[in-house]
Amino acid sequence: MAVKPSRSEKKILYDKKLCTLLSQYSQVLIVHADNVGSNQLQKIRTGLRGDSVILMGKNTMMKRSVRLHAEATGNEAIMNLVPLLVGNVGLVFTKGDLKEVSEEISKYKVGAPARVGLVAPIDVVVPPGNTGLDPSQTSFFQVLNIPTKINKGTVEIITPVELIKKVASEYSFPQAEKVKEYLK
Repeated sequence: MAVKPSRSEKKILYDKKLCTLLSQYSQVLIVHADNVGSNQLQKIRTGLRGDSVILMGKNTMMKRSVRLHAEATGNEAIMNLVPLLVGNVGLVFTKGDLKEVSEEISKYKVGAPARVGLVAPIDVVVPPGNTGLDPSQTSFFQVLNIPTKINKGTVEIITPVELIKKVASEYSFPQAEKVKEYLK
């Protein structure tokens, strides 16, 4: 039976792994992993296999490892990654073209049902028109403050209703230009 490594040993192994990746690969792509399932992430890893490596981890661990690597190598430019490690993010290390890697990751993008607290990538508007519902369903629309009328025995929405508004990115990256300088 194999002995499981302790927390401190895991941290040391993670530090070594991140430092090795920072040394080996010339480019780093930061990706948000909000609402990404494990199966979807596995497919992305398989699609990138060979030329890129994805590393996920706790933000504090990643920041700590980046700081340790910067101290060990004397490369202070890499410290510009630290402020970007906010939220549920991962690092994609590559030697190839960042645009190609980004496109490869985008291939695995899937739609997801709306849930409370999510950020919408687009506006969602219900257009006016016939709903096909019988007049007994008008109370449903009244609760939602959606103006309706009964037309030919069905409920019809009178005006367009905006359900979800597009929200700008949840995260802002003022340090992005400095990271670009590091990657050159």
